[in-house]
Amino acid sequence: MRNKLQHYINGEWIDSTGSETAEVLNPATEEVIGKISLGTEEDLDKAVKAARAAFPTFSQTTREERIDLLEKIAAEYKNRKDEIIEVITEELGSPIKKSEEIHYQMGYAHFTQAAKELKDFQFVDKRENSTIYKESIGVSGLITPWNFPTNQTTTKIASALAAGSPMVLKPAELTPFAAIILAEIFDKIGVPKGVFNLVNGTGETIGNGISSHPDIDFVSFTGSVGVGQKIMENGAKTIKKVALELGGKSPLIVLDDTDPEYAANTAINHIMMNTGQVCTAATRIIVPKAMKGDFEKALKTALPQYKVGNPQDKDTVTGPLVAEKIWNRVQDYIQKGIDEGATLLAGGTGKPNGLDKGYFAKPTIFTDVRNDMTIAQEEIFGPVMSVIYSNSIDEAIEIANDTVYGLAGYVVGKDEEKLARVAKSIRAGRISINNAKSDFSAPFGGFKQSGIGREWGDFGIEEYLEPKSILGMK
Repeated sequence: MRNKLQHYINGEWIDSTGSETAEVLNPATEEVIGKISLGTEEDLDKAVKAARAAFPTFSQTTREERIDLLEKIAAEYKNRKDEIIEVITEELGSPIKKSEEIHYQMGYAHFTQAAKELKDFQFVDKRENSTIYKESIGVSGLITPWNFPTNQTTTKIASALAAGSPMVLKPAELTPFAAIILAEIFDKIGVPKGVFNLVNGTGETIGNGISSHPDIDFVSFTGSVGVGQKIMENGAKTIKKVALELGGKSPLIVLDDTDPEYAANTAINHIMMNTGQVCTAATRIIVPKAMKGDFEKALKTALPQYKVGNPQDKDTVTGPLVAEKIWNRVQDYIQKGIDEGATLLAGGTGKPNGLDKGYFAKPTIFTDVRNDMTIAQEEIFGPVMSVIYSNSIDEAIEIANDTVYGLAGYVVGKDEEKLARVAKSIRAGRISINNAKSDFSAPFGGFKQSGIGREWGDFGIEEYLEPKSILGMK
């Protein structure tokens, strides 16, 4: 049992001022794996006060000091590798191989990338009759989701540290233990007191408290559109800068020269990776009508190769959904797809055969989907694919952009000119051609209702900085 009933504030593990706790479940077994304390407004105030007190000194640390700090964190993170993988597999239900290859590695990459970016980052810009300084924005409030317990936390933390911004982190209640390990890492390597503070708790108390706190200068949030709207409303009361990474309904455009098997495996991988609980997942697959038969055949052939099952099994590709409420929501969307007249090619409601325990869902593929259907417009956050057929590239692009979201987009094919044209035409923050390798120096964020601001690399560091112009200074 992982009973972690303290918060990390001002360099110490301290008891909560309240007595309320929450159980954390293993979604593959539905068993309790630990408890956390649900923090109070008083706990949050203590954390903000500690961060505020640390700001004058930490914001003035040198580039070299922050690089050294990030490199020490990365080294200790590496030392805790096995435990980080174990925790993510338990609390998220991520297959153990994916916990290592994706979750662990992404966390490590953000710390090392931030240290790398700092080496050449320009904090001073001399112009004709002015000098522009980029200074730490102040105290940052970080609110992170449950679906990527290391990736979403580390990209925010690493950028804040690189910019000299003390912070208060509220991780998700469903997957808090990976963040607690991070706090233990920071404590061991000697992150200065007050620079990093962790307060567990609910969104209603700690999340709202962070976004409305008068002594927090900047809020970085990853989560749903609805909560993002609430954070903007709260932040507006103190004219607080807000960065939001919200939902997505990303398109994958398949060109007519694409190998159907390659396109099918690309599409399936998107809904199977992290059980489809990925804001950038390509869940709308836009395919030329002429490829309909071959593509559907390839989907049915490929899907059984992606094993759903015990996250501890190294052959498992897809684990359970994170919680019962998420499972119920996904079931509702699958039923809506059936009710709205989409063709059910594979899957459906209920649990896969032999997986009665745990929040497992059937990988589900709908074809003959219209882009105005609920399953094509709303973020499902589960292993559900919508296949939409188009008559031309122009129509495919129009369908791709017919959404309130704009986080990511994908295109597969062979004609380089067509690939480039489609990639440039999709209105989203990150476009991938033919499963291109991720680039941790490239900005990550969305257009439209997918958010405001950018993370990763130098763009991520910029979010935690404010420009100051001094005129007449040589």
